[in-house]
Amino acid sequence: MSAAEINGDGVRLRAYRPDDAEAVAAGYDDPLAQRFLPPLPSPFTLRHAERFLSEGVEAVFADGGVVYAIADLQTDELLGGIGFDRVVAHRRQAEVGYWVGPWARGRGVATAAVRALSAHALGAGLERLELLTHWENAPSQRVALAAGFQREGVRRGALPDRSGGRDDLVAFARLAGDSGEPLPRLLPDLPGGELSDGVVTLRPLGPDDIEFLTTLRNLPEVIATSVPAVRPTAEEIRRRAVRAAAHWLAGSRADLVIVDTASGRPAGELGLFYQEPVTNQAMIGYSTLPEFRGRGFTTRAAELVALWAFAETDIARLIAGANPDNKASQRVLEKAGFKREAYLRSRLPGPDGAREDDVQFVLLAEDLLTEGPRLDG
Repeated sequence: MSAAEINGDGVRLRAYRPDDAEAVAAGYDDPLAQRFLPPLPSPFTLRHAERFLSEGVEAVFADGGVVYAIADLQTDELLGGIGFDRVVAHRRQAEVGYWVGPWARGRGVATAAVRALSAHALGAGLERLELLTHWENAPSQRVALAAGFQREGVRRGALPDRSGGRDDLVAFARLAGDSGEPLPRLLPDLPGGELSDGVVTLRPLGPDDIEFLTTLRNLPEVIATSVPAVRPTAEEIRRRAVRAAAHWLAGSRADLVIVDTASGRPAGELGLFYQEPVTNQAMIGYSTLPEFRGRGFTTRAAELVALWAFAETDIARLIAGANPDNKASQRVLEKAGFKREAYLRSRLPGPDGAREDDVQFVLLAEDLLTEGPRLDG
């Protein structure tokens, strides 16, 4: 199943050589490698690299796996490493792993290498390749999707972490019968990374937003309109921020920060939840900091995300709900073009086991075509 060399798009998978040691040391000592690869010595020195090249590579082959250096197809410069291990012979499956040095990132190196190795391995006897990533390792999840690996779910507590706990891993797999073509996404990236009308800007929620999200999510009025209406823990807020990119890539939700364009300050959040792809229906929800309320920011944000959803995805219906007493939220939806559609009795869980009614609004793609966006209010 191993080959001397495998050529891919701009990369060559070849055997490691002793003169790769300095690049291996630099790559394994990088903070991303230290965070996401199996526990490595820190600092990772030239001596550690030389030991890996003399002993570690041999151990992988001894266990039935393979390991290659990723080199530039033209210059032979070392760009990273790739291989598969955890081979289950009777199932004809294995697990892919790779690293790319910081000097080679952003060039499609990992995707090209994973595609090349996967095509070779699945054409030489293996039937299934798995690729496991940490929740917060969105770049690796992008590589998996681009290399034709399908997201299958989450393996809870699959990997020991450095603190003595265990990390969940997001699981992707590619089968021998799969095409290997990049998988389509239900929720594509925002054009240019953001949406803006000059007054508000929408950008993806991320790890740097934990402090802002903590402030917003702990406001009593925000808790009261959350589902369920319970104060979130610090860990729940952290996960919301660090896992937002993974949820977006999975196509289940797009978490956005509403930014005051003039000051650059976060003003609120808006979530688009694609809960019914089979019927092309999604839902939005939003919250705003008190100092930014009454300025039309949430209406503008709802209009912007609706325009993007109808233009760039297959979403045909956007729904949103509001408590019957929450007149302010209902006005936001009406100003954004949503129309009241239903009064749903006891739809949502309330405090102390009670149930609460929900007023549901809907916006259709054709509504924007006939009425047009109203980004002036």
